[in-house]
Amino acid sequence: MLECISVETNVAPNASVIWMHGLGADGHDFEGIISELNLPPHLGIRFIFPNAPVRPVTIANCSMRAWYDIFHPYLGNEPDIAGILQMAKEIELLVDAEIARGIASHRIVLAGFSQGGVLALEVGPRYPKRLAGVMALSTYSPTASLLAKEATVANAELPIFWGHGSTDMVVPEQLMQEAKNAFVQAKYPVEFHLYPGMAHSVCPVEISDMSQFLQRVLS
Repeated sequence: MLECISVETNVAPNASVIWMHGLGADGHDFEGIISELNLPPHLGIRFIFPNAPVRPVTIANCSMRAWYDIFHPYLGNEPDIAGILQMAKEIELLVDAEIARGIASHRIVLAGFSQGGVLALEVGPRYPKRLAGVMALSTYSPTASLLAKEATVANAELPIFWGHGSTDMVVPEQLMQEAKNAFVQAKYPVEFHLYPGMAHSVCPVEISDMSQFLQRVLS
């Protein structure tokens, strides 16, 4: 099981958000966002921030926390599908563990930034039990074209919040649009937000939009 940071917003959480960080970061990266989401106190959520393993990253020529390898500066070229699938299994185990702790599957949200968003979009539609939703932040999906044959019936209508910066040079808008369009064509209810002037990051307006999404899917 992956090492995780866990934060509960009240003593009896009845929902979980599993939030994957981006390349080179760790589970603490989004820990501070909990207070910024300004969620109502009655909405008891267990936030889980897993740490990606430390592994060699080809493009960086060094080892760092990464969910999978990156071989090419343009993320659409030579995606590490094997690495994505391997880590997807680890995220599925975290979902399984939350269900075993008493959280209903339909009250579990998968969230992720950049590489972490790739995993959220990989696991969410393919998980065998209905989930509450996915938050995909500044990300893309190398496996979006496989949705038609891999997605489960349970998550055929999985709500997806998709946020992206208009000046993101790490995940270019074209790469994001290709993935997002594949989800739209597969009939997923994608709530898409393009934030003008935002680079590869998260902005206050996006945090407010995420808060509304979480309150809606976990109401």
